[in-house]
Amino acid sequence: MIFMKKRIILVILMVCLLFSYEARGKVKEVDYNITMKQDLLTLMMAYPSYITGVEKNNDNIYIVMKSGKKIIYDDKKQKTFEQKLANPDLQDMLEQIYPLESIDGVVADKFDPGRMRVYELLHDVYGHSKGEIEKNLKSVAGGMQFNGQNNAASSLNTVVKSLNELTKSNGKASSDIYPFNGTYNYRIIAGTGRLSPHAFGIAIDLNRDSRDYWQWASLEQGDKRIKGYTKEIPKIFEANNFIWGGKWRHFDILHYEYRPEILIKAKYFGNKDDKYDNWWGKVPTNDQSIKSFIDIIEKSL
Repeated sequence: MIFMKKRIILVILMVCLLFSYEARGKVKEVDYNITMKQDLLTLMMAYPSYITGVEKNNDNIYIVMKSGKKIIYDDKKQKTFEQKLANPDLQDMLEQIYPLESIDGVVADKFDPGRMRVYELLHDVYGHSKGEIEKNLKSVAGGMQFNGQNNAASSLNTVVKSLNELTKSNGKASSDIYPFNGTYNYRIIAGTGRLSPHAFGIAIDLNRDSRDYWQWASLEQGDKRIKGYTKEIPKIFEANNFIWGGKWRHFDILHYEYRPEILIKAKYFGNKDDKYDNWWGKVPTNDQSIKSFIDIIEKSL
């Protein structure tokens, strides 16, 4: 009798665990779908003239570019941090939330928000070849070359004007900014087969310090450099859709990169504690173009 009771209790426990597991799986699935929709909306807001739709094909989701190219959202592959860096999909690219607040030292290990780049997207927006990219370059702030696509060059123009104003009231800022160390440079990232964002004309390096780059400096040196860095500089860049390499574990403190999708994701979907009645949260739906993006996503999925 006691044995039978134990068996019944064991069966009940197993059933409870099964239902608990399934329930957790359903929550995860719901969370996954919400994040996917938020990521798709983020991309459409970041590249409004280039992404025209969303398509579902079997279990795969794609963004559809103006060119007709389709770029997969989630390739469903399990990847290490290094594999995501080498071959990210759109989900990988937007997975880490860029911190909008100021920092006082080198960030956590394996935290490089924005350092993962989907090259299919960058090529379709900024140019497929060196020649095509160079046709898209515009002269910015006295001769620097920057990509004119997707408002990149005009955004840098705004940044430079604000930086010049900052130096009038903050003498320390000038030494962190000038001289500029370059914008467009068609080259490969050292030690990889991947193009640098400078090759697309969407990155700028400010004044160089020996402690600015993770391969030049120790973590302690990077910490000290960030602590003394003018905090208003990254704020100006971030307000204009540039991310700062100082907020990467593989720190690149002189480096700023035009990545509107990373800033939009952080601004609207960066706080997972925010609770809303819909998946798009605080995104301004009074903007008709944004409302049309939401409609496209809802109808497509």
